[in-house]
Amino acid sequence: MLKKPYLIAEIGINHNGSLEITKKLIKNAKEAKFDAVKFQKRDLNLVYSQELLESHRESPWGTTQREQKEGLEFGKEQYDEINNFCKDIKIEWFASAWDINSLKFLDQYNLNYNKIASAMIVDKGFLKEVAKRKKHTFISTGMSTLKDIEDAVGIFQDIQCSFELMHCVSTYPMKVEDANLLTINSLKNKFKCDVGYSGHENGVAVSLAAFSLNISSLERHITLDRTMYGSDQAASLELKGMKNLTDSLFKMHKAYGEEKIGYITEEEKPIAKKLRAHIKLN
Repeated sequence: MLKKPYLIAEIGINHNGSLEITKKLIKNAKEAKFDAVKFQKRDLNLVYSQELLESHRESPWGTTQREQKEGLEFGKEQYDEINNFCKDIKIEWFASAWDINSLKFLDQYNLNYNKIASAMIVDKGFLKEVAKRKKHTFISTGMSTLKDIEDAVGIFQDIQCSFELMHCVSTYPMKVEDANLLTINSLKNKFKCDVGYSGHENGVAVSLAAFSLNISSLERHITLDRTMYGSDQAASLELKGMKNLTDSLFKMHKAYGEEKIGYITEEEKPIAKKLRAHIKLN
């Protein structure tokens, strides 16, 4: 029987710097029966060069890259409120740190999970720091070579930190023909570990196809409105899409059932008797 994957609603930076939007997204994730919401945490001065931060970029927060990125970055006060809000409505939360300072920042919340973003899978020093936390870690494999994945898995195995891989294609939105979902089976066979799927496609069909491959986790970006400002919005699910995904997934989970042959349900028995009444059985 296929197991139900751990369902992660990726808020990421789709909150656009607003706690009001954030709380609505968390509520939507809870309503759509996701298990957790996820954010992204960065120390801008470590993740980006000063040259990039000082370069031009039009946004609701100003005309530089720094102003745009600062507008999307939550600090302790906001995360304290997120932490309390998630506890109140009983939904898990965690975040993908993009640098050591952000990883240490997240330590204070005693979260159950860590997440390695696809961009960070090649940073071996960072991977070692995450693995030392000994928290179950979701490792996304977008933009990665086999050697990148092997090195990451080796680090987590050597430090004996629980992990699972997440097949991922890092385009926003991802083209359906680029999904290569059978990679999920290849990752399972190669690394003998659980494998999930982190999707950036439009709609829910690809995610449901991934579920049929017995994934351990499923992550999708969520939004209040796909036309809102932000690079991740177009590849995200609104509430209707979130519910469509989870409702369909739960129905599929029930429908797969067990591997039985020659089994007649109780509901079938009276129907069989009626439809076969004209047949003389030996």
